[in-house]
Amino acid sequence: DEAHAVKHDPATSDKRSAVETRPRTWLPTEVVALGWVSLFTDAASDMIYPLLPAFLMGLGGGASALGWLEGVSEAVSAIMKVASGRSSDVPARRKPMVVLGYGLSAATRPLFALAFSPWHAVLVRAGDRVGKGLRGPPRDAILADAVSADRRGAAFGFHRMMDNFGAVLGSLVAFGLLRSGLVDVRKLFVVSSIPGALAVFVAITFVRSKTGHAAPKAEKEPQPGTTLPPGVRRYLTVLVLFTLSASGDLFLLRRLTDLGLPVAFVPLAWISLNLGKGVFNVPGGWASDRFGHKRVLVVAWCLYAATYAAFGAVASATSAWLLFAPYALHYGLAEGGQRALLAELVPASLRGRAFGTALAVEGAAILPANVAFGWAYDRFGAPASFSVAAVLALFAALMLAALVDVDVDKRQPTA
Repeated sequence: DEAHAVKHDPATSDKRSAVETRPRTWLPTEVVALGWVSLFTDAASDMIYPLLPAFLMGLGGGASALGWLEGVSEAVSAIMKVASGRSSDVPARRKPMVVLGYGLSAATRPLFALAFSPWHAVLVRAGDRVGKGLRGPPRDAILADAVSADRRGAAFGFHRMMDNFGAVLGSLVAFGLLRSGLVDVRKLFVVSSIPGALAVFVAITFVRSKTGHAAPKAEKEPQPGTTLPPGVRRYLTVLVLFTLSASGDLFLLRRLTDLGLPVAFVPLAWISLNLGKGVFNVPGGWASDRFGHKRVLVVAWCLYAATYAAFGAVASATSAWLLFAPYALHYGLAEGGQRALLAELVPASLRGRAFGTALAVEGAAILPANVAFGWAYDRFGAPASFSVAAVLALFAALMLAALVDVDVDKRQPTA
């Protein structure tokens, strides 16, 4: 019995004992390094991202073009996540895939400076998301294997905190450079290559991929025909349902501008949103570990539904901006726990495949979600589009509570 052998292997037991005697606040090098990689990457990305709605409008695109930009790019990313997830079940492949993924995004992102039509921007964004699809599953597998099961919420929460603080940093830099007149929007796209390069440097130098807690002993591909456990498939089905309600955050910025917020203040709104996410990520991860990943995720999705309904109902930019606080709290509760719940449901030897499949189905659902939301926004207005999304999210939360049984699925074999 392989699981029994692993359990009683002296070397494995010694490693587990050494880790368990470390202070509870300690996070492994892999988690910290990947946090810094994400901080620099999102600094580069969010020098650009909050400006895309206005940039697309300047190129002649409306809300529908924004929906296509978000949807197509995430669908392309989804295709990459399926392949990279399967490949990253072999631990030795994880770091090269992570480095290549971050490098591809860093090289592609500045090409926004050469876009002169909405479709140019869509193509550049799609190239950026290919890199994201390549790096996501192996990165999450490294994070999941780096810590024990009762600390995964905290580890993923820390990673998401660094990611969101990077978004704050990038938006601040963009706001400062644009307000000072040192660069225009197109030159700012080129400047984004600097933090992108720093991210690749940190990934090459400091990120390691090794087997850890409940990681597979042998670097072998799962046997052909190996399938994910039933509980994981139920969870992914519910995740697709929720993702269909989750349009891109750029629509929130569009809502603010439609309600009268000057374009010059859009980066500040984006900063406040990502600052809120970063503040709530680590406490949200701790709460997920303490009270249960599934329970906290249900609460987070219900909070999302309530906030989205309110976004459709408010009548001023100030009121909509204030809603960024509960919306950020939803992210803090959900981002770490969502990944930790998946790691809890799946055998260790299939983690790469599970993370790849989860990220892929989310990306695939984002295409119709964003295109439909953008169409409804243009056709019926913001109140209708946000309200329908809120109802769908609430239904997904109820399905998560009813269909995903964590206790049953935890009895799945671990090797």
